Amino acid sequence: MTRVQTPQATGTTGMGAPTPAQGWVSFVGSGPGDPGLLTVRAVELLQGAEVIVTEAPDHVALVRSVLGLVEGPDGLVGGPEIVDGGFGEDGQPLTHAARAKVVVRHGKKQRVVRLMTGDPFLYASGPEEAQACVKAGVGFEVVPGVSSVSAVPAYAGIPLTTKRHKEMAVVTCGDKIDWSAYADDRTLVLLSGVGSIGETAAALVEAGRSPETPVAMTRVGTTTEQQTLISTLADIAADARAARIAPPAITVIGDVVDLRQTLSWFETKPLFGWRALVPRTKEQAGSLSRRLREYGAVPEEVPTISVEPPRNPLQMDKAVRGLVEGRYEWIAFTSVNAVKAVREKFEEYGLDARAFSGLKIAAVGDKTAQAIADWGLRADLVPSGEQSAAGLLEDWPPYDEVLDPINRVFLPRADIATENLVAGLVDLGWECDDVTAYRTVRATPPPAPVRDAIKTGKFDAVVFTSSSTVRNLVGIAGKPHPSTIIAVIGPQTAKTAEEHGLRVDVLAPTPDVEVLVDALADFGASRRLAMIEAGEPVTRPSERTASGRRKARAK
Repeated sequence: MTRVQTPQATGTTGMGAPTPAQGWVSFVGSGPGDPGLLTVRAVELLQGAEVIVTEAPDHVALVRSVLGLVEGPDGLVGGPEIVDGGFGEDGQPLTHAARAKVVVRHGKKQRVVRLMTGDPFLYASGPEEAQACVKAGVGFEVVPGVSSVSAVPAYAGIPLTTKRHKEMAVVTCGDKIDWSAYADDRTLVLLSGVGSIGETAAALVEAGRSPETPVAMTRVGTTTEQQTLISTLADIAADARAARIAPPAITVIGDVVDLRQTLSWFETKPLFGWRALVPRTKEQAGSLSRRLREYGAVPEEVPTISVEPPRNPLQMDKAVRGLVEGRYEWIAFTSVNAVKAVREKFEEYGLDARAFSGLKIAAVGDKTAQAIADWGLRADLVPSGEQSAAGLLEDWPPYDEVLDPINRVFLPRADIATENLVAGLVDLGWECDDVTAYRTVRATPPPAPVRDAIKTGKFDAVVFTSSSTVRNLVGIAGKPHPSTIIAVIGPQTAKTAEEHGLRVDVLAPTPDVEVLVDALADFGASRRLAMIEAGEPVTRPSERTASGRRKARAK
């Protein structure tokens, strides 16, 4: 990162940082498209910005994702002011000079992030806008970003240099170019070259390059819509037209393109480009969606459940008082939501984890145990086998009137929880206070386009994490199309899905959301391999008919 303070600017302190009374402009590279390629410094500046001047249409979604903001009718709720750097208030495209004026105007009084695609000082208007800041006496800094010049070929599995090919050249197409200067075997990276690729290829062949020279053209690189076309100088014009390759795209010319056959890693991810429906509460969808993205999927979170306090809080209040007074020998948490509900009740009473002194704690699984650990507590009992109520019962010790001074268990749960755990504890000699700690309420239906996508098979997969997500999704949005892959977290969820007329394709070997996504990825990888071995093009489930659906279950 380069930090600059212009001689004209005043009112700064320390390392050139602006005082509250003075503005500041940070020219920040957003990278080529994948939000995961943002630098740590870029995220810090976005979090502290008062104004963000964007460049590309997808920058608003990027800011919303990074800052965790909600889209409202008038823009992002509670976030910084977003200024469109591409178009003016009259709807006309801004010139470089006009955009620089916008940046300077805000930069004189506010902390501005000028968000730029790729790198601000590489094939971008950053230098011109920075010079405008210098002229106006506005301090600025530059935060480099990952450039599409190197990132897009890397995501296509094409290294720009190797031990055998050590030279490369980047050419911005548009103006008249003397292609004879590139007649050697250097790797060429072409920017803005989609429309003129036919003329470019012909000129390079005429200059002496072999017509069989490999060519790769990658559009919307580093995103899950990435598409790479492999051809030669002789055929690229016709192949690009047939494949309908449209900007933005990066073109690589040279022998390094052949390495894609073995180095392609992004487009070969098992769930690459899959549109995956995640019917969960917003609070719980994070880790599942992150795991899906790691495998190349595009998760779309549709809340089907809203977690709310119990209608009558008196039962919970009484149980918490009993816990503090030493009424219980055990407390059993059957979900992360149960931990959250008890913790919130503790905070309401001004209590902390010390109130658990002398109490034994049970957790239904590792995720719940982690939520307990985040509270500064340690679970005394976690199932050694199946992470479920049944698994918890298998390891639960029977009540011993000699060893156990108290025979009562506090069981804070959802209002729709089954009675199996209570019955099993009673059989072991324990008395249970089965308390409704929270309610699960059906969410409002998703927008009409989402409901239509669910019913018509535009989603490639639906990932169900509980029986209630199955019931509620079908209730608020309808039954997923037969071509959609159905993945479920456990046998009970599978049973509920089948009762609703859904065929289960993927069943997680253990009831854990990350394991569930891993199982779906294994299914996707097997499906992809089968298509390749059969000589078929690799397609997503949404691109195939229901009759072509694979009848397999991942274990």
